[in-house]
Amino acid sequence: MVVKVGVAKLGNIASGVMVELLLDERADRQDMQTFMATSGTKLEVEDVDRVVSNLIAYKPDFAIVVSPNGVLPGPTGAREALKAAGIPVVVITDDVTTKKEWADLKESDFGYIIQKADSMIGARREFLDPTEMSDYNGNLVKVLTVTGAFRKMQIALDAVIDQVKAGKSGADLELPKIVMTADKAVKDEFTNPYAYAKARAAFEIAAAVAMVNVKGCFMTKGFENYVPIVASAHEMMRAAMILCEEAREIEKGCDGVVRMPHKNDGTIVSKTALISKPE
Repeated sequence: MVVKVGVAKLGNIASGVMVELLLDERADRQDMQTFMATSGTKLEVEDVDRVVSNLIAYKPDFAIVVSPNGVLPGPTGAREALKAAGIPVVVITDDVTTKKEWADLKESDFGYIIQKADSMIGARREFLDPTEMSDYNGNLVKVLTVTGAFRKMQIALDAVIDQVKAGKSGADLELPKIVMTADKAVKDEFTNPYAYAKARAAFEIAAAVAMVNVKGCFMTKGFENYVPIVASAHEMMRAAMILCEEAREIEKGCDGVVRMPHKNDGTIVSKTALISKPE
C-alpha cells in the first residue's frame, strides 16, 4: 500500500524546512507519498484554516503539524481541526515546555516531537534582514542534522508509516512522544568520542540560543541594547554549526560516518565504511 502523509507547515522553524525530505531523501520511495500545505511565514487563523482545509481534502493516513510555538491559537486550532476530521496528528515544534498549555498537549492523544535546539531567531528589524535570516537557518539546519536530532525525528515518523503499512489506523496508531534533548539526539550517531562531545556541545549551545533571543526580542528595550543580544545569539548558533562541522570531519577521518538510507520500499538500511553497501 501507499501511505499518505500530510504535512502542515505553519510559519517557520528549521524542522519544517526538512521534515518531508527526510522521509524520502532520494525521491524514490514507492510505499508513501507526502502532501504539504503551508501558511507561509504567518500564523494567522485565516492562513491556518486554508492549510487545514487542503490537508483534510487530501485525506492523509496521518498528519504532521510543524510550527514554532505549538501552543499558539493557529497551530492549536490546526491540530484540533485535523483530529476532528479523524486524522491522527504528530506535532513538531520548538521548545515551549515552560508554557502551561504544553503540559496539556502532553496529556492529550496527539503525538509530538519537541526540538529543544530548534531555537527561535533574533527577529529584530535593526538586525534581521533576509540574508541574516537565511544564514541563521542554514546554521541551525546543520546543527539539527549533524547532532542526530533530524535522524531521530525521521525514524520516529517512519515508525508511524510502518504502522500504517502493517494495517493500523486512527486511534490505534502509536504516535511519537519525544522531547529531543542533547543525549537523545547524539545517541548512536558517532563512533569517535571527541566527535560525540563536540556534537553534544553544539546541541546544548543551540538550545541555549532560544532564551537569548527571547531576552533580545521580548524583554529588552532600546535597539542599542537588544541588537547586541540577538547578534550574540546568532554568533552562538554559528559556533554550534562550526562544532558540528568539526565533529563530522572527525567521523570522516576515521571512516565512521553513519549512513542510514531508505530503500524504495521504505526499509532503512545502514553502513559506516564509505566504500561499502548498506545492509
